[in-house]
Amino acid sequence: MPYKTLQSTINVLDAAKIRIKNVFANGCKVYLSFSSGKDSLVLSSITYDLILAGAIDAKQLTVIFIDEEGIYPSMEEAAYRWRQKFLSVGAKFIWFCLPFKQVSVIDHLSASESWITWEPGKEDVWIRQPPPFAVMQSPIMEYPGEMNYQTFCKAAFIDGIQMIGLRTVESLTRLRAVSILDMTRIKPGGAFYPIYDWKDTDVWLYIKERNLEFPEIYMRLYEAGVNRRNLRLCAFFGDNGTQGLRWIAETDPDLWARIEKREPNAYLVLLYWDSEMFRRSTQKRRELEQGEPEKDYRALCEDLLFLHPEKYTIAADTKKHLKSWKQLFIKSYDIATNSHYKRMYEGLLYGDPKMRILRILWNSIYGEFAERAREERASHE
Repeated sequence: MPYKTLQSTINVLDAAKIRIKNVFANGCKVYLSFSSGKDSLVLSSITYDLILAGAIDAKQLTVIFIDEEGIYPSMEEAAYRWRQKFLSVGAKFIWFCLPFKQVSVIDHLSASESWITWEPGKEDVWIRQPPPFAVMQSPIMEYPGEMNYQTFCKAAFIDGIQMIGLRTVESLTRLRAVSILDMTRIKPGGAFYPIYDWKDTDVWLYIKERNLEFPEIYMRLYEAGVNRRNLRLCAFFGDNGTQGLRWIAETDPDLWARIEKREPNAYLVLLYWDSEMFRRSTQKRRELEQGEPEKDYRALCEDLLFLHPEKYTIAADTKKHLKSWKQLFIKSYDIATNSHYKRMYEGLLYGDPKMRILRILWNSIYGEFAERAREERASHE
């Protein structure tokens, strides 16, 4: 699907302010999704400043923080700071510690890709204790692990508009979601993305110019070698969180002990974080592998999907979508490259419960094929 980009006549900050003011102008409830990550910090800061300026009504605003239990201490500290800031101007701030189903890539070898945050009955292995004011139960959830937090938010906040710090540069799936959204017709029950067109440089420049305090873990990840464009914070057991776990093991033995108690397979990160198991390949790994013959990933995918699937450990949530993976393999057999097959192979082994990698591969394979065809036609003209 092609996407058309238009050049705006105003900067991204002014555009975000206009979007936020327009949402509040509807007079409906607004739910701001806060995560302690850099994007939600920027969105929170802009919203907070608009409240102070009298441009929007704080009484319409409810800030929601989905506490995923496995978060960095500096993320928890940021949530406390911003809770106090929003409460001080008359907005609501709800801190949820609910038993949501979460993706756990670390638990891959036991054929399970999910765990339950704040699971009742397992209080003795919780990574940390929830704050005393946290919401621990909801009438929307009948039993622990019934839903993930995305499903919960759609049901819980249907009476208002969710305002989320999502940016399209971070993934093709996000770009697609925003490209089909008519942001002139956002109604209660819908989601809104005021900073969708911000780049990484826009986010960090905003933080620098306003001297915003951000979670210290960003600096630790950067020092550990994480590229600036890949600096994202998520739950410890999510696909992006694993890159920082090895740093915790080296610098915070107490926290690491609690993580291992909660997730016994966490040690796998220390052994295989820079491997196909976690879909990573650092420069150091590439240097060590120089001279080794390149793997035939198409053959590996064929073996995994069709010839000898019994040899591989594939998580249950990924197995549900094997038919779709097989269709991708068959239909793209003549046009996919070895790099595509590598991502396919690693996605199957590593896990793709939400089918994000699968969707991205459909687009990248056919998009790159179309580009190669255009270049070939141009060379013959």
